[in-house]
Amino acid sequence: MSNVIPFRTRPAVPPPEIDIFTAVDAAIRDLRDIARGCDAPARAQADECRRMLERALFAAVGEM
Repeated sequence: MSNVIPFRTRPAVPPPEIDIFTAVDAAIRDLRDIARGCDAPARAQADECRRMLERALFAAVGEM
């Protein structure tokens, strides 16, 4: 019978903290990239979502 030695697991590294403006900006860029590879209905939905995020980001930045 063999003797199994369990190894300690390394704790997961937490993701870096980002602010909401950076997260929205990244989502806008991701949606632009995703829309390029979609069919027409999905592209339209991704583009509308991107435009909504752009309007919200521009409004929030303008309030600063």
